[in-house]
Amino acid sequence: MILVRNLRLEPGESLEKLRTKAAKKLRVPEGEIADIRPVKRSLDARKKNDIHYTCSAAVSLKRGEERALKAAGKDAAPYEPPVYEIPAVQADTRPVVVGFGPAGMFAALVLARAGARPIVIERGQEAVKRAAAVEVFRRGGPLDTESNVQFGEGGAGTFSDGKLNTGTHDRRMFWVLREFAAHGAPGSVTFDSKPHIGTDILIDVVQSIRREIIALGGEVRFETRLDGIKTEDGAVCGANVTHGGKSETLPCRHLILAIGHSARDSFQWLHEMGVPMERKPFSMGVRIEHKQSAIDLAQYGRERGELPPADYSLNVHLPDGTSAYTFCMCPGGQVFAAASEAGGVVTNGMSYSRRDGENANAALLVTLHTEDFPGEGVLAGMEWQREIERAAYAYTGSYRAPAQLVGDFLENRPSTGPGAVTPSYAPGVVWGDLRKVLPERITSVMQNAIPALGQKLHGFDDPDAVLTGPETRSSSPVRILRDDTMQSSLRGLYPCGEGAGYAGGITSAAVDGLRCAEAVLTALQGSD
Repeated sequence: MILVRNLRLEPGESLEKLRTKAAKKLRVPEGEIADIRPVKRSLDARKKNDIHYTCSAAVSLKRGEERALKAAGKDAAPYEPPVYEIPAVQADTRPVVVGFGPAGMFAALVLARAGARPIVIERGQEAVKRAAAVEVFRRGGPLDTESNVQFGEGGAGTFSDGKLNTGTHDRRMFWVLREFAAHGAPGSVTFDSKPHIGTDILIDVVQSIRREIIALGGEVRFETRLDGIKTEDGAVCGANVTHGGKSETLPCRHLILAIGHSARDSFQWLHEMGVPMERKPFSMGVRIEHKQSAIDLAQYGRERGELPPADYSLNVHLPDGTSAYTFCMCPGGQVFAAASEAGGVVTNGMSYSRRDGENANAALLVTLHTEDFPGEGVLAGMEWQREIERAAYAYTGSYRAPAQLVGDFLENRPSTGPGAVTPSYAPGVVWGDLRKVLPERITSVMQNAIPALGQKLHGFDDPDAVLTGPETRSSSPVRILRDDTMQSSLRGLYPCGEGAGYAGGITSAAVDGLRCAEAVLTALQGSD
């Protein structure tokens, strides 16, 4: 095959046009192309008067590939489709995967395809029941502390924008994206530079992956919580779980711990039983909302028309050494209620697949180092998160979120109501002063960062933009230590994904799940 690069598509132009454009690059008739598939598509909006897509495609010719390669010059190269191979194993004890977010899900999928028949336990509910519980909470109903935006089938990523872009360049990335597409995500996730699924589609995708795991001999047990680990001679020999008020011990010698960044009770008992972990830097802040039309205008210089809703990714390093950045930007999305503990307010962002909401939102986060944590001990960052979330609940008297206009925040005055931007957070906001909720370490950086970011993106510091907080769950506040075999010093325990401190998003968590599954398969092969 040949990889043909620098193929240009105009906004609204079909991917089918790549065949014509690739044939021209290779200087062959279109009829000589046996097969063509997009490999990468990225939107180039650097010049407002020349916005277009730049694409690469893998091309098979009926004959003469070597000649075509020479004719295309630097815009073509030999191409071998990447391959991900899963060995077959036999296991005398079935591996246990704890957590069915991206890390646990993809670990379980690999183990199931290898014939290891994994048992997955997930404290939350399956996707449909979970979605119903989340919607009840957003409408002002009670919070289910076991099944919510953080816990349940698909993990925290299910109720997010479904973004699959990541900073990692791991070779396993292609397989993760391909599997998402095979299970119902748009095919474009395999080649878009910023792949996106959307919460509405992702809910179906995770159920499809679960069905395959079960069809291959695995089990997925929902509403089942890991309460402890049974050990013998410094190694895992069982998982203590609770379901429906009844406890049992699942025999296992290989336990993948993919509990997510919000499993605070698990962090607590893991620390108490002596599993090595350390404090980890993370970030906290707020969600910032603008009109999506304003972001489109700032990024494209015009109404978007056939272009996708515009996004952004910003960061600033301030003269005093502090820094802030935007994260998980959700075009046409909503600010989402993401609490998992009673008496705490947490915000996050999400979009549906069409990204057709009125507002754009993103996390505006301040980078926090371990020396910034106000407490001592490994779990100090976790306790700081909890303290801020409870302060927000106390401020509003409910799960409504504190909100403030950017203009009021910069002028250090409380807000009394919205301007041009209507906040999207449900079950609602309480207007006021975010400095009553967030610590000075965060608000002082935001005070300087917002105008600086406004210099990078016109209108980012619009006085009518809305700040809703707190955003406290951007990543895990701890790292559960592991070695080159992906195991803790407690042998047979494989800390995995975001909760263990080794990932930062859906795709990177899924990739880490693959790495841990590979380590388990290596151990299983060695025990044959």
